[in-house]
Amino acid sequence: MSDAPVRRQRRARGAQESLASIVLGFESIIVFLGGLVVYGLKALPASIAPWWGIVAGTVLAVLMIATSGLVRHRWGIALGWLWQLVVVLGGFLVPALALVGLIFGAMYAYATIKGGSLDRRNARLAAETATNGD
Repeated sequence: MSDAPVRRQRRARGAQESLASIVLGFESIIVFLGGLVVYGLKALPASIAPWWGIVAGTVLAVLMIATSGLVRHRWGIALGWLWQLVVVLGGFLVPALALVGLIFGAMYAYATIKGGSLDRRNARLAAETATNGD
């Protein structure tokens, strides 16, 4: 008998989950930097302290990172879409954020749509292989 610990097998991740989490992870960095831009340009209304731009960018970046771990669920994908909308709405403060939101939104759309398509194809191929006895 061996005293070596038994390693738990990692959960298989689909293409949709992998691609969506990668997009959200990279976008979180850009969102944090966008918060610094909002602060630096003092783009918030005069009644709101400029440092709230940093807070908003940091909170949204953390939420995106947390969501990247939840995209295995359908509601996690929907939550990712909500964050895409929030970034686009940031374009009212700094117009460049709308462009960033559109670019990352397109990447997120590709990740979720094409990734889901790949997952369905792979499941179909695995089912065909299982029924053929290969």
